[in-house]
Amino acid sequence: MMDIARAPTIWTDLLGSEVRFRGKKYRTRTIEAGEGPPLILMHGIGGHAEAFSRNIRRLSKQYRVIAMDFVWHGFSSKPPVPKAMHPVYADQVLDLMDDLGCANASLEGESLGGWIALELALNRPDRVDKLVLNTAYGVRLQTEAVKEDTEKGLVQLRDRSVAAISNPTREVVRKRLEWLMASPDRVTEELIDVRHAIYAMPETQVSLKAVFETAFDPRRVDQLIDEERLSAITAPTLVLWSEKNPGLGPEAGKRISKLIPGAEFHCVADAGHWSQWEQAEEHDRVVLDFLHRR
Repeated sequence: MMDIARAPTIWTDLLGSEVRFRGKKYRTRTIEAGEGPPLILMHGIGGHAEAFSRNIRRLSKQYRVIAMDFVWHGFSSKPPVPKAMHPVYADQVLDLMDDLGCANASLEGESLGGWIALELALNRPDRVDKLVLNTAYGVRLQTEAVKEDTEKGLVQLRDRSVAAISNPTREVVRKRLEWLMASPDRVTEELIDVRHAIYAMPETQVSLKAVFETAFDPRRVDQLIDEERLSAITAPTLVLWSEKNPGLGPEAGKRISKLIPGAEFHCVADAGHWSQWEQAEEHDRVVLDFLHRR
C-alpha cells in the first residue's frame, strides 16, 4: 500500500513536460515531453491527459510522448455530441498527428482510448505504427467465450459517471475515481482536485452529460467492433490488461490478444482499470520493452 503522504504529485511527475493546444479541426490540449518516435496516449471516458501523468516522463526518455484530452473532455474543444462519437475521436487523433507533423505514431489507448486506437488500426493502418491496448473497451466479444460482470463494470461506471458530472462534489468525484482502482486509497487528494476542477466547469458539465447519455445507451452496442474484425489488424500489438479490471477480467484481454495476429498479452497484478497509475513502473517497463522489440 502506497503512503499517500509520500505519493509523487502530478506536478512533480510532469516537471519538464509542456502543456499546449494543438490541432486544426479541433482544439486539442496535450501534455508533451521527449524526442524520438511519437507515442500518443489516449485516456478513457470521462478522463483527461493527467491519467498518464505518472508515465510521461519515464516514457519520454525514449519517445516523443503526447498525452491528449479527447474532444468533450478536459480542456479540448467541445462540439455538439453526435450519436456516433468514435469517428469524431478518431478524426481528432488524425488531426493531432497532422499538426504534430507525424506520418504515423504508436498509440496507447486506455479503455475508450483503446477503442479509438483499434478504430484507427483497422481504418487507417497507414497512420498506426504500434498499438498498446490498455484494458481496452469497444470490442463485442462472444458472450460464451468471455464472462462480463456488467453490474461491477458498465453499470457502476455509468452510475458513478452520471452522478459525478451531475453533482460534482469532491466525495462524488472520489467515488467515480475509486471505480478505476483496485484499492480506493490509490485515489490521491490531488487527483480528486484535478478531476473535480474539470467536472465543475459549466461547459464540461454540458458536454460530458451528453457524452455519458450517449455512451451508456444500450443501443450503442451496435457501434462496437465485432471481434472477428480484429484479425485484420496488422500493427504490432500489446494487449495490456489488469488482474482486477472491473467487469471484464484478464480472460477478455487474453481473447483479444489471440484474435489479433501476433499480439502479445501482459496482465498487471494488483491493478484495476488504471494500471498506468496504480503500477506505473511495471506499466512503463512492459510498454517500453514491447515498443523496443517490435
